[in-house]
Parts: sequence; structure tokens; C-alpha cells
Amino acid sequence: MVNVEALFVQHQERVFRYLCRAVGHAETARDLTQDVFVRATGAPTALADDASARAWLFTIARNLALDHHRRSRRRDRPLDPPASASGRATQEVTAAVREALARLGDLDRDVFLMRETAGLSYADIARVCALSPEAVRSRIHRARLELRSLLAAPIRHRLRGELPGSTRNK
Repeated sequence: MVNVEALFVQHQERVFRYLCRAVGHAETARDLTQDVFVRATGAPTALADDASARAWLFTIARNLALDHHRRSRRRDRPLDPPASASGRATQEVTAAVREALARLGDLDRDVFLMRETAGLSYADIARVCALSPEAVRSRIHRARLELRSLLAAPIRHRLRGELPGSTRNK
């Protein structure tokens, strides 16, 4: 039997950060994080080690995020940025990042977010997504390149607007 209380203490914040970015709404991410651990409570799974437990939890989290997206495909409601990112980025950049992430394919977005927001290893992500570690590495690289391309113009525009003396008289 799984000690869900220990898993919660150890992984709750990482699961929440991943879900926050995956669904784009902090309240929904809180609900889904709770659902992850409720589902884990009822599972009679025996896990060999912490890596297996982490992969199992993120598999549940990823499936819940995918289900959420299927149920609410592109509803036009404003999304809250995750609490940890709101103080560091302007609203425009946060919106641009959210839009760029939404344009990635589901698997590329999930792999990228598991690495960047939850800090999972390539091996853990490979277990969660049924990929090889090399495929994970490739997908993360591809997602980073695509995000860089999608975000270049909005960030360049934002930086130009904030630089002192950016409007020059001729």
C-alpha cells in the first residue's frame, strides 16, 4: 500500500506547479492537485522507489490535465498566472508565455512543463509519458526552440516599450 501522506508532503508543490502551467488557472490546478492525491489514496499500488512513485503521481496529474483540456477545449475565460510567476513577469509577457505554451502539442507541452516547472528528470518524464529518455530530451529541445520562436516578437516588443528613450526624435 502506498503512503499517500508521505507522497503528498514530498511532491504536492511540484505537482501543483506542473498543473498550474498545464491548465493555466491556479484554482483549477489546486482542485486537480487534490484529485491526484485522492486518486492515489484509493490505489493499492506498491511502488519500488521514490522515482516510481513520482512517475506514478505525474502520470495521474498528466491524465487529469489532459481530461481537463478535453472537457473545456478553448473556453474563453481569463486565466490566472501561477502565484509564483505573477511577481516576476509583466501581465503581457505572462499572457504571451501562456499562449505560446498552448500552441505546443500536448505531449511536447507536458514534457517541457514536467521538466521546467516540476523539475522531473528525463528518466521520470520518460516513465510518465511512455517515451525513451532520448525522446524526452529531443522533445524538450524542440519545445524550447518553438517557445523561443513564438516568444521572440512579444518579448522584443515589450523590451522596446520599457527601454528609456526608446522613442527617438529624428
